[in-house]
Amino acid sequence: MKMYLLSLGAGVLVGVIYGLLNVRSPAPPVIALVGLLGILIGEQAVPVVKRLISGNPVNVSWFNSRCVPHLFGELPTGVDHKGVPDQPPTRGIG
Repeated sequence: MKMYLLSLGAGVLVGVIYGLLNVRSPAPPVIALVGLLGILIGEQAVPVVKRLISGNPVNVSWFNSRCVPHLFGELPTGVDHKGVPDQPPTRGIG
């Protein structure tokens, strides 16, 4: 229940900010997408800042293992990292 209330509070805060910027709901698609990008960047900033505060370096391998999977998610099954199907498509029916 706590997560739902925090989510509601964050939504109200974003609504107030949009109201101050005179963006009416529903927001135009580009504004909404930029807002979602900002949320995604903000989510990734927290672990980076925590790591820097703890005195550990933020290097490419750590970023790739910790942040990249969250940013891009998992690829659909049957597709490798280059977007190529694992098996060639079958021809015809059956």
